[in-house]
Amino acid sequence: MKKIKLGNSGLEVGEISLGCMRISNLHKKDAGYVIENAMESGIDLFDHADIYGGGKSEEVFADAIDMSTSIREKMVLQTKCGIRDGFFDFSKEHILASVDGSLKRLHTDYIDILLLHRPDALVEPAEVAEAFTKLKASGKVRYFGVSNQNPMQIELLKKHLKEDLIVNQMQFSLMHTPMIDAGLNVNMQHDAAVVRDINTIEYARLNDMTVQAWSPFQYGMISGPFVGNEKFPNVNTKLQEIATKKGVTDSAIAIAWILRHPAKIQPIVGTMNPQRLTDIVKASDVELTRQEWYELYLAAGNELP
Repeated sequence: MKKIKLGNSGLEVGEISLGCMRISNLHKKDAGYVIENAMESGIDLFDHADIYGGGKSEEVFADAIDMSTSIREKMVLQTKCGIRDGFFDFSKEHILASVDGSLKRLHTDYIDILLLHRPDALVEPAEVAEAFTKLKASGKVRYFGVSNQNPMQIELLKKHLKEDLIVNQMQFSLMHTPMIDAGLNVNMQHDAAVVRDINTIEYARLNDMTVQAWSPFQYGMISGPFVGNEKFPNVNTKLQEIATKKGVTDSAIAIAWILRHPAKIQPIVGTMNPQRLTDIVKASDVELTRQEWYELYLAAGNELP
């Protein structure tokens, strides 16, 4: 698998990563096979969150591989905090407590990357900065980032932070493209021209920040998978046409579409099916032409101005 650099961190990881939200539903042996297969396929970044499975996802992950120093050194562990029962919380107290909980569940003494999960309307950036500085100094967290945040929210945090923010995790797929649409429809009077994310991709490229695409097979606001979905015959026909030509699966083409963007977006794939994951990571070897990329975008129901 091809490698990408995460932001300005110097970290080099596989350009496709594994999201571990659903791993809490697996038995230890099955979970171990999923992780082992992922690593053999070139995946080395594993994405977690303190809320996944109520914390069980992190526990199952660590137990499944009998976490040890030798195994830990072969992977990049990323986790998120800030979502609580009925509210969001970027307080210093919660961030520090959340990290301690994740460290315990993951059987490790450091997190490679900590992300703030969902924007907290009551955020006190100086308080976040205090938490990050303490986590960095203690060695508990090496790098930091955010999730689902727009550029101005990021800038507000950066005004106070000593640490760089290397990642912004956003929902993005062939059938969920707000980050693309407005940039193609500048100054047009129709829905696609509405700026919903304040130029997240452009901001990331200007600031050497990696965008990670979550739910890369979902349409709408996590409304369901679009690959193989009879509701979307046009995009699936085009996916299958290109997949047949390239000798891979339609899911691999959906990921290749994301990888084709010059922003070097890193998809986070959440499948717990080892064979499907093996098929998906072949996207790293697929080269879509500019024409094929736009054909897929149009087949997804978009129009060009």
